[in-house]
Amino acid sequence: MSTFNIEPIGFIRTPYGQKFAVPRQPGLASSAHCQIELVPPYSDPQAFIGLEGFSHIHVIFVFDKVEVDKFRPMIRPPRLGGNQKVGVFASRSPFRPSRLGLSVLKLERIENHNGKTVLHVLGADMVDGTPILDIKPYIPFVDAISDAQGGFASAPPALKEVAFDNLALQKIASLKLDQALLEQILAQDPRPAYKGNEDDKPYFALLMGYNIKFKVTDHVVTVLDVLEP
Repeated sequence: MSTFNIEPIGFIRTPYGQKFAVPRQPGLASSAHCQIELVPPYSDPQAFIGLEGFSHIHVIFVFDKVEVDKFRPMIRPPRLGGNQKVGVFASRSPFRPSRLGLSVLKLERIENHNGKTVLHVLGADMVDGTPILDIKPYIPFVDAISDAQGGFASAPPALKEVAFDNLALQKIASLKLDQALLEQILAQDPRPAYKGNEDDKPYFALLMGYNIKFKVTDHVVTVLDVLEP
């Protein structure tokens, strides 16, 4: 069997400092501003001539924070509560044989500076520093299929209400954190899928460089505090 060595063409900068709380699909936290920083020789601005005419791009990346020691043919997707198994190729799980990921992201703008290129994108579902392997334009007439079926993920996930304690609000304001983005991220409930709606345990998510402390009770995600990492 042939093997391939693939090197990154760049890395992405996102608000997500760890796997926990990364949106489970691209675009769910649509206001998350992210940057794909290309490295030489792939940062040559000539390689991106014409890309500005496309509103979205396919981004191929590596789930580099996931360790795969052997092939596991079945996984438990969060969409099915984390208990029911499906085939790995019927999922978007990061626990894949090659650890390859694919996301469609909105392209805001292309920045060229001193011969280097940065792509400003929205809605990434990747940990900060994730290696990027390739970029391709999203082409609506072939990539958007109007009668496609979504299997067990045929509708967007249900969102929870997000509330903030006064202490958290004060710190968010003083640190100038994006409160609306925090709401988008936490409304998806980043806890393990099998957790119920009544869970008074505190959780911590490393977002925007800070540990966001929260709990989930009565279908509401409450942000309790913002702490130094």
